[in-house]
Amino acid sequence: MDGIDRRMFLAGAGALAFAPGAALAQARPQAQAQQPRIVMWKDPNCGCCGGWAEHAQAAFRERVQIVPDADMQALKRARRIPEDLWSCHTSMVHGYLAEGHVPAADLQRLIESQNRQVRGLAVPGMPLGSPGMEAGGRRQRYQVIAFGPGTRRSVFATHG
Repeated sequence: MDGIDRRMFLAGAGALAFAPGAALAQARPQAQAQQPRIVMWKDPNCGCCGGWAEHAQAAFRERVQIVPDADMQALKRARRIPEDLWSCHTSMVHGYLAEGHVPAADLQRLIESQNRQVRGLAVPGMPLGSPGMEAGGRRQRYQVIAFGPGTRRSVFATHG
C-alpha cells in the first residue's frame, strides 16, 4: 500500500468503527418519538382510571401507557402535587401533570398555550360527570385547578 491508499484505508476503517454508534444514535430519536406522550399511574385496584385513559386516548388519538403503582402517595409527593389537589390517578400529558379526572379539552388548551408557569391541572376528588366518572347522566359541578411552582394556583375551568 502506498501512503495515500493506507490513509484512505485507515480513514475508512475509522468510519466503520464509529458506524455502529452512529446507527444507534440515529435510532434513538425514532425510539424516543415512539415513547408514549401520555402516561397514567394508578392504583392497581382502581376501576375508574381506565375510563379516564379511554377518554384521553380518544381525544389525543394516541396511546395512553397505564402504569400500576401501589404507592400513589409517594408518586404524588415525588411530583410535588399539592396534597389538597390529589385524586385517584396521576398522569403526564405532553409534559404537563394531570391529577385526576381532568377533561382532555382542558389539557389540550393548556398544551396549546405552552404556559410554563403551570406545571399541571388537577380535578381534586372524583366528581360525578368528570371524564371516567360518568354515572348515568348525573353530574356534579367541579373546577379544574391549574397549579404551578410553589403554592401558585388558579381556576383553569369550571364544569357541570
